[in-house]
Amino acid sequence: MNKSLSTFDVLGLGFMTFAFFLGAGNIIFPPLTGFLAGEHLTSAMSGFLLTGVGLPLVTLVAAALAGGGLPTMARYLPPMVVTVMATAIFIIIGPAFATPRTGLVAYEMGLKPFLANPTQTTLTLYTIGFFGLVLLLSLNQGRLLDAVGKVLTPILLLLLIGLALAVFINPQGTQPPVDDLYLAQPFVKGFLEGYNTMDTFAALIFGMLILDVLRQKGVTDKRAQSRYLMVAALIAAVGLGFVYVSLFILGGTSLGVVDSANNGAEIISAYVLALFGPPGLWILAAIVFLACITTAVGLVSACADYFYRLTGKLSYRSWVVINALLCMLVANVGLDTLISVSVPVLVACYPVAVALVLATYVRPFMRAPIFAFRFILAVAFAFGLVDGLQAAGLEMSVFHWLPMFDIGMAWVLPTVVATVIGLAVNKAARKEEVQC
Repeated sequence: MNKSLSTFDVLGLGFMTFAFFLGAGNIIFPPLTGFLAGEHLTSAMSGFLLTGVGLPLVTLVAAALAGGGLPTMARYLPPMVVTVMATAIFIIIGPAFATPRTGLVAYEMGLKPFLANPTQTTLTLYTIGFFGLVLLLSLNQGRLLDAVGKVLTPILLLLLIGLALAVFINPQGTQPPVDDLYLAQPFVKGFLEGYNTMDTFAALIFGMLILDVLRQKGVTDKRAQSRYLMVAALIAAVGLGFVYVSLFILGGTSLGVVDSANNGAEIISAYVLALFGPPGLWILAAIVFLACITTAVGLVSACADYFYRLTGKLSYRSWVVINALLCMLVANVGLDTLISVSVPVLVACYPVAVALVLATYVRPFMRAPIFAFRFILAVAFAFGLVDGLQAAGLEMSVFHWLPMFDIGMAWVLPTVVATVIGLAVNKAARKEEVQC
């Protein structure tokens, strides 16, 4: 029997979805972008919101339309390709980038502001302690933090709301000058900076989790599941949009609070100190630390569970140990280095995720979906790789003839053309698919 959710349950589902996306790492990118964009803040913010909020929203809606997350959306691809995509996503949001970033954000906002002379040794000792605690909690698959996480996210959100109101009512600084990076194409630069949230990748996984929650609540009708997932996605998008806009304005009014900054954590810590004094900084440090621990435990547990199920080798606990150790090692490169290293990877991989979402939306109009999906994603990957290699600093001028190559989006037009070709494939190709 299919159950209907009450308004309270729907709101709870929406806030749960919002909590999935709201990691402490996400709050460090808008302030820095706002600080560097200067008078081009609105344009840069619009581009960032498109990738930081818009893409995760349309990805969850695509998951709802397809009836599931990555496995369902990518069902027309070879199983091995789907496995490679899922593995790449778990590596990106796991030990490669997102999970080590939680420890680094906790360090930057929870300890570094109180140190007179922070050193590499300090960072190393902190990451050992942080991921040691994550390891202990993850061995029980994070059950210890389930209740804590449900409390921490509302507290973190209330803190951000209070900070946002304070920024509007009593800004502490003035607008910084425009950085050279944001002079020519602030919208595109903001768009690319939105990749750093990694939320489009996460949405491919979260779609499955939310549908599982709906099934547990007795919602079995696929149309009802899709409707509730879309509403939850919209609530999460509104919440993320509010957080990002307020943090952009914080960064855009922080000259004088900080004269320069390497990352957004420095800007937020300095702004909170200016607004609320040392007590505010202590509260921020405590909340961010606990939020980072919660996020890290969830990510380490999810990655360990995935690789345990994928390989069938080693135990879940062994994979937890491996993931936690890798995260600790990666975190020692520092926040600035981790972000700079992640950029080329995200620039190369994001087009594939966007192409998958695009193909999912136009699927009803495809006459040969197997060919179309594979062709569209292959083209997106090939040209996304060109952008990624360019972002890594390699000489790629041979591709200068590609539209938008100079702004790191050479993949856009070829992917659109590939989509048109995929839609135009005739029925004969579909017959060949059936025979295969």
